[in-house]
Amino acid sequence: MACSYNVIFDMDGVIFDSERACLSCWYELGERFGLGDVEPVFKRCIGTNNAQTHDIVENAYADKMGAGIADKLLAESSRLFHEKFDGGRLPIKNGVKEILEYLKGKGIKVGVASSTRKALVISELTDAGFIGYFDMVVGGDAVKISKPNPEIYTIACRELGANPRETFAIEDSYNGIRAAKAAGMRPIMVPDIIGPDDEMRELSEVICDDLSAVVQYFEKL
Repeated sequence: MACSYNVIFDMDGVIFDSERACLSCWYELGERFGLGDVEPVFKRCIGTNNAQTHDIVENAYADKMGAGIADKLLAESSRLFHEKFDGGRLPIKNGVKEILEYLKGKGIKVGVASSTRKALVISELTDAGFIGYFDMVVGGDAVKISKPNPEIYTIACRELGANPRETFAIEDSYNGIRAAKAAGMRPIMVPDIIGPDDEMRELSEVICDDLSAVVQYFEKL
């Protein structure tokens, strides 16, 4: 294919190890509020937007903790997360610098399509020194319906000036893979907290252990 492709990354769980970082905050809150095992609820929130996460948390804990508990838990989780990881302290996934340098060297157009709001995406990429590698950023606040709806990837491809059929989407979440496939793209799954199932194996062009393995895949194209 001789570099006739583009690449759009998800951010959380792909570029940053932010899902595990966030889960550590949830564990802390689980102990403080007596929530029990928070991990199953957390996993249901992966790949969703703020409104969907709110509904999942409210439905999980309102009976035990009272109506409106999602607002309290999510606000406190956000406070803990920023306290611990702002200012470039967010852990970075293996192979990020390698793949960004590789794509830059090949002159490939690169973007980000994240369910996180755009201002925070830009802030986190800037703090990590990565923002200069990206030609465009689309955040979750640009869409009416989040992943698995393909809207965010349709917008991202349009802003990147990229044909979806010639564009890889690098994702860790089920909803992200579904969204990319529905947009007519070439999904690559790099699993994070949740591993692939049969549906993900069918929808993904390839499943790679980390971003270094994605570079190796690109080298064979």
